[in-house]
Order: sequence, then structure tokens, then C-alpha cells
Amino acid sequence: MPQYAILIYEKEMPVEDIPADVMEANMAAPAKIEAMGARVVDEQALQPASTATTIRKGGMVTDGPFLETKEAFAGIFVVECRDLDQAIEIGKLLPIMEGGVEIRPLHEM
Repeated sequence: MPQYAILIYEKEMPVEDIPADVMEANMAAPAKIEAMGARVVDEQALQPASTATTIRKGGMVTDGPFLETKEAFAGIFVVECRDLDQAIEIGKLLPIMEGGVEIRPLHEM
């Protein structure tokens, strides 16, 4: 089955400020994905963008994220599922407060 990266972008906020229903929905997502006949290959929540280190062309290393944006890259699910349509349905399961979800097919190796 093909694999897709489901990239989660969200306004940054302290974990303790995330509403309980959003946290519960995030925790329930893997079981719901499995119930759809898909498989979570990996999932990761990221530290705040302020902890990022960026390497620019020419090798210059800087603190912070690559771009200044209103939303930060917050986490990633890698799922194995039937097709893009199923990956989109999985993306819709994820609770988004003010950000968005991006779905990208992964190269088959």
C-alpha cells in the first residue's frame, strides 16, 4: 500500500493551553485510522519552532524555523493506506484549531 505524510500545521501554543477535546481527538486518531483499514507507520509531535535549527544554502546555520509564518509545523503522521482519497479522510480526522493539514505521497523505495 502507498504511504503518505500527513503534516500538521497549527498556531503555536503551550501544550497546557490546548483544549482537552483537541488533545483527546489527537490521542484517539491512531485507533480511528486503524479502524479505517489503514496503518500508522509513524507519528511524531514536534518541539516548538523556537527550538529549530536551520541550515541555509552555503552552510550558514541559524536558530529558529526556516520561514516566518503564522502557523508552525507541529507534527507528522506517516500512514500506509489505500490511496490519496483515504489519506484525505485520515487528514480530516485530525483536530485543527487554526492551522491546516497537508498530505504528501512518499516516494516508494
